[in-house]
Amino acid sequence: MDASSPPRYRRFSRPGPAPQSADLPAYTRRNTLAQPIARREPVEHLYPLSDSKGRPWASLSLMSSAKSAKSVPTFHEKEHINGSFQLAAEKGDSIQSVTVIVTGRIITGASVDDTYVFLNQPLSLWSKADSRSSGSATKLLGTCVWPFSIPLPKAVSLQDSGSDALFRLPESFCERHTRASVIYEVSVLVSRGKLRADSQIKTRFGYIPSTRPDSPSLLRQLAYRENSLLPGPDVDPAGWKASSTVVVRGTVFKTRPAAVHCMLSLANPLSYTRGTVIPCRMTLESTDGHALDIFSCPSAPMVTLRRCVRFQNPSTSTKREVDWIETYEDVSRAVFWPTVDGSDAAYSRSLEGEIKLPKELTSTSSIGRFTVSYTVVVSSFDAPGFTPSSSQPILAEPVTITTTHARDSPRPLAYAPPAYAPLPVPRQHNDFYAPPATARQGR
Repeated sequence: MDASSPPRYRRFSRPGPAPQSADLPAYTRRNTLAQPIARREPVEHLYPLSDSKGRPWASLSLMSSAKSAKSVPTFHEKEHINGSFQLAAEKGDSIQSVTVIVTGRIITGASVDDTYVFLNQPLSLWSKADSRSSGSATKLLGTCVWPFSIPLPKAVSLQDSGSDALFRLPESFCERHTRASVIYEVSVLVSRGKLRADSQIKTRFGYIPSTRPDSPSLLRQLAYRENSLLPGPDVDPAGWKASSTVVVRGTVFKTRPAAVHCMLSLANPLSYTRGTVIPCRMTLESTDGHALDIFSCPSAPMVTLRRCVRFQNPSTSTKREVDWIETYEDVSRAVFWPTVDGSDAAYSRSLEGEIKLPKELTSTSSIGRFTVSYTVVVSSFDAPGFTPSSSQPILAEPVTITTTHARDSPRPLAYAPPAYAPLPVPRQHNDFYAPPATARQGR
């Protein structure tokens, strides 16, 4: 029989109890990944504006839920940007207007054409023209303070394929090795007459949308509530999404061909909150017992969460068509361990695992020229003595990463035994970075 083409067979074909491939020590499942987050007390961020002699004459104050006053201001969905602007106007100062502006931009390069504004919310704090029409004083003198509160929209309407479409505001995104960025800014513009230069204070802020996964299956919710074993696909078919079965081919010890059937199951629905885990199961089948033992080693499967940042760069594209640029990075690798529910058989092995999601992971988003998406990828098997016949990914399953937890559902648990530490992640990236935004400050 050719070992490279194993025949079709029924899983669990051997009569009698299934053998245990490993005896794992008892351990307590942990509920430390996703504790409720208490909203922080607002902190004040102060941005002064000085004249040519270094004397402060104006300042922008913002209140946000950031970690500290030295951190970048942070605002969540449904929050208002609350703050105030203060200036000391001198006699003869030709101030025409004071305006606060909230902007959101996608930056894909250094050219002007590489900046796409998807959010622009101006708010007039004071205007000489409005004062004249209302009969108020038309000149500012002394210390003036204007508080403001600007609501952030949940979504914006943009042109997409020739028609208007609603897009949810994306999360802030700025990384050194990715050329595309999503930047939010608050600026205050002090406009003067034609013979005087305008003044401006500008600062970036972080925006976090409120996205939720759908609720897990009832059996998985029960397991989380009771701190019990997570039911597998055979017990809870509605709680898992199984991939198609693929054949992994290669050679063992460079002497003979080998083939193993592989199937990956991910916890359903395929949306997960960052800071938690993606539960996964892998089933391996083969009539080649030696190859099956090699592949079923917990450290062998190369299963990663792969992020794709996709964006358009008009300045480097042809006139007829705007090219899409894609950058990929593996952000987390799955940890596997032998199942303890007796699901192994003579020609079958099962591994249980999970992919830990970093708390700072950028959530899935798509707006205009910019998209962040995720895929769980089975790349290969890192098994001693095995040489794969192809370097292409074996399986790929798109998933969604959210920022908050499912409504009315228990928080997910981590099931990895303490001895199974996270494995190193093979990172992939392009060495590009977005240039910092500039701000004009002066008087």
